[in-house]
Amino acid sequence: QVQLVESGGGLVQAGGSLRLSCAASGRTFSSYTMGWFRQAPGKEREFVAATSWSGVTTYYANSVKGRFTISRDNAKRTVFLQMNSLKSEDTAVYYCAASAGRPIATMTNEYDYWGQGTQVTVSS
Repeated sequence: QVQLVESGGGLVQAGGSLRLSCAASGRTFSSYTMGWFRQAPGKEREFVAATSWSGVTTYYANSVKGRFTISRDNAKRTVFLQMNSLKSEDTAVYYCAASAGRPIATMTNEYDYWGQGTQVTVSS
């Protein structure tokens, strides 16, 4: 069982930056692929970024590639999402998720545990 708690969301102007954190409970955190998803009002939840258990392999949605960076600190059981050059279309609730047994995962149904989400609002 893994519990995930996101933090770091807020209101930022377009072009600004935010860093999201996701703290995980459970001793086996380092064995999970971790991902970030987001959901805007009236839209489906979409993949943003994922990192393998080691952090060596990362994968990004085309819409955030070059602007967002996912990283993890297994010793602190935390995964991060550094978001730069934010745009109004990045406004959404951002969710952290954990996937067991997959080297990388980009689909919502590939993830086993989810956080409660943190709101990111980018003003233009």
